[in-house]
Amino acid sequence: MVINSESMVSITETNQNFSKVARLVDKNGVAVVLKNNTPRYLILDFLQFNNEEYASTDEAVSCAKRLIKKHLPAFQELAK
Repeated sequence: MVINSESMVSITETNQNFSKVARLVDKNGVAVVLKNNTPRYLILDFLQFNNEEYASTDEAVSCAKRLIKKHLPAFQELAK
């Protein structure tokens, strides 16, 4: 799923003006709600939700292991 910056909205703005967020979802198919400037919640059109494909837990774990193995030195440096 590709999310553009126009679809991002703060949690405060979402709370104060949900109809604006709903219009964003209508326009872009998705809205990302930020909490403390970090993506926290995803609001998407229900029809799009039914069409999305999600990776199984095993697929996600396998992918994470491959990425960690491939970039282990970088992760170790970041952990310092």
